[in-house]
Amino acid sequence: MSEKSKWLNWIIFIGLSFVWGSSFILMKLGLYAADGSVVLSATQVAALRIFSGGAVLLPFFISSVRKIPKDKWGIIILSGLLGSFIPAFLFCIAETRIDSALAGTLNSLTPSFVIITGILLFKTKTSAQKIIGVLISLAGCFMLLFTKETKASDNNWYAGFILIATVMYGANVNMVKQKLNNVGSLNIATFAFVVLTIPSLIILFLSGYFSLPLSQYEYLRATGASALLGIGGTAVASILFYVLVKRAGALFGSMVTYGIPFVAILWGILYGENIGWLEIISLAIILTGVFIVNKNFKPPLSPSPSGPDASR
Repeated sequence: MSEKSKWLNWIIFIGLSFVWGSSFILMKLGLYAADGSVVLSATQVAALRIFSGGAVLLPFFISSVRKIPKDKWGIIILSGLLGSFIPAFLFCIAETRIDSALAGTLNSLTPSFVIITGILLFKTKTSAQKIIGVLISLAGCFMLLFTKETKASDNNWYAGFILIATVMYGANVNMVKQKLNNVGSLNIATFAFVVLTIPSLIILFLSGYFSLPLSQYEYLRATGASALLGIGGTAVASILFYVLVKRAGALFGSMVTYGIPFVAILWGILYGENIGWLEIISLAIILTGVFIVNKNFKPPLSPSPSGPDASR
């Protein structure tokens, strides 16, 4: 591989880390105005995210459907629900009470939950090394949730929504690997997101979104942030991820997991969130566990439609 090609891989890697790492602050910008007042509800931000991602992928829907066996449609829709739809709502609900930096940090537990759900739900065999890595990650998570700096001690059950979402991400990765291994990843993402635009649109109608004064600046700003979350964090990021995997391999692509929380924390600092040293140490512990889990481990080439962060 030429030096130019290597540099391009790193540029894509950094770009992908930035896009997925920015997802958590975009949720905040969708929820709140600059003065901290509520603009859109958590359900509206999440529904806009899924709808926008599906709308961008709509031109590729027909070609994707033709490449997917009909007996796989149900599994793909379930994959979309577990890997994108439900987690999108869980993350937005959680961010009504916890910092975006904390959300981005907890999201890095996903590889550990891939191992846990694989063992518990799919009878996957694993090694003692990976179990140790999972335990280290969970120890870092426990430390993170009870540090005063994260302000999560009073809102632990809201942080729990993110843990539930990462469990779903983990289960989805295992399900895709076992049930959809012969279906193209971009076809899975396109089919799932386009289908899920229907319930997303229904939720937007029922939530009263279209009755809001959408021409006002704060609503335009919140809608734009939510749409960018879906377009950038879903459609564009998915394409970038698969380009990176094809160019540099799945192992290199999976390393994006390490870049995402640092971008999320940087945005949190710029947003004015209180980031303490204990939170940084907790992140280091979590990522150490993730490193041990992934050492000498090749992740599946067909991850969830949301990618390895799945926030996306």
